[in-house]
Amino acid sequence: MRYYVTADIHGFYSVFHQGLADAGFFGDPEPHKLIILGDLFDRGNEAEKLQDFILRLMEEDSVILIRGNHEDLFEDLATVDNGVPYEHHVHNGTYETALSLTGYNPLMARLCASNFAKTARETPLFQKIIPAALDYYETERYIFVHGWIPCLPERWTAYGYWPCWREAGEFEWRKARWYNDMDAAQNCKEEKTILCGHCRASYGHAKYENKGSDFGPDADYSPYYGPGVIALDACTAYSGKINIIVIED
Repeated sequence: MRYYVTADIHGFYSVFHQGLADAGFFGDPEPHKLIILGDLFDRGNEAEKLQDFILRLMEEDSVILIRGNHEDLFEDLATVDNGVPYEHHVHNGTYETALSLTGYNPLMARLCASNFAKTARETPLFQKIIPAALDYYETERYIFVHGWIPCLPERWTAYGYWPCWREAGEFEWRKARWYNDMDAAQNCKEEKTILCGHCRASYGHAKYENKGSDFGPDADYSPYYGPGVIALDACTAYSGKINIIVIED
């Protein structure tokens, strides 16, 4: 099977769609699927177009969705936080996505937070897209996640390798979606290569290759290839680009 793999679209539908076209996704005559490594929405302003496109891909059975921390944030806003826009929802763009997909304006969303949350729970993002997203997907040679695989609970800041990570529950996976993949890869003993998003690829280039800065005009947002890891977050909000790689497995 041929896989087109990308991550962290963050609502930038036009960049994403053009990236797929440039990579040859739409005209590929061979069996192929798209794998998106989480964080579909937030920050970009094309949430409705992206939602419709993802739904179409799902109907065609041509996409595998991996759940990201921003999918968790949207679910939290619509459920446990009952539509109240706490600072982390505003800062991460989740609130703006919910406004766009529900049609609420900021004033009415704040005045009628419970109704706003109810409408958010009725969106296709909440009803169809998020429930379809997996914690991880695995092929013969690759593992696909958002941040990283779950690590040893008592040593999470050091990312101690946990051989039983496939048995992890929701709590461990929610933490793992915030992990720094390129740092975590340094202590990983997994035999397969892990493809991930979440942390911008420029971090790996700067820290482990001494290539450019993390941010700035010399930052390299192209895919980072390290031992056991491929990081794909192009930090689209800053770079204006998206990373899409093609693998066979």
